[in-house]
Amino acid sequence: MNIIDSFIKTDKLKKLAKPFGIVILIGLILFFLFDNILMPLYVQKGKTTKVPDVIGLALEDAKQKIIEAGLDPKEAEYKNDKRYKIGTVTLQNPIAESEVKRGRGIYLTISGGEELVDVPNLRGKSVREAIFNLEKYNLKLGSISFEPSEEIFANTIIRQDVTPNTKIKSGNLINVTVSQGHSTDKHPVPDVSLKTLNEAEKIFTDSGFRIGKIDYQTNIDILPNTILEQSPRAGELLQLGQPIDLIIAQKTDIKNNVEN
Repeated sequence: MNIIDSFIKTDKLKKLAKPFGIVILIGLILFFLFDNILMPLYVQKGKTTKVPDVIGLALEDAKQKIIEAGLDPKEAEYKNDKRYKIGTVTLQNPIAESEVKRGRGIYLTISGGEELVDVPNLRGKSVREAIFNLEKYNLKLGSISFEPSEEIFANTIIRQDVTPNTKIKSGNLINVTVSQGHSTDKHPVPDVSLKTLNEAEKIFTDSGFRIGKIDYQTNIDILPNTILEQSPRAGELLQLGQPIDLIIAQKTDIKNNVEN
């Protein structure tokens, strides 16, 4: 009988202990949440911090610095930017030293590196057309050399030093070789007298010639930067690509001014 009574009492204790244990477990969980989550949020509520400067930092380094300041780094967008290496921060919002609430999101713009452009095909085009085509791709015409060609018309481009459709950095120079036509062909030198240097350069380029040596001569009757003489003279027959030397007007003697 005593054994039965003991068993009954033990069973009752077990039944009572089970809900009591659940209550304790729930209490511990609530204490953990309150102590580790709710209290820190309450304590930090309303507190502010300064935004760190992360411009120029690698993305991961920037994120770490922002997190250490109690803020939330967010990747906003990637943009080509030749000023910064690929993967580094170029802009941040809010800006550095701004006073913000803790936990605020800091939006980052990351560099995609310098923009690359496709090189256009210049073969068969005139120098003037090549300049316009290159400008569309944010490229520039570099040096121009000339050589005879039995296949390509005079004053058109035979080849370029960078293969078409190659991707290169914007702003680069593309050097070209221009046809002089048949090796026996000669063309009259255009007249650039009384033209400005810029006008003369355009005329020679369009005609397949180039400017050679430039000398200056004092002349108070002619506007400065005006062509006084050219050699070879206008009308002389030359192969394309030959240099034309110029004498240009100036009001005072440059050499004397330098010495004085």
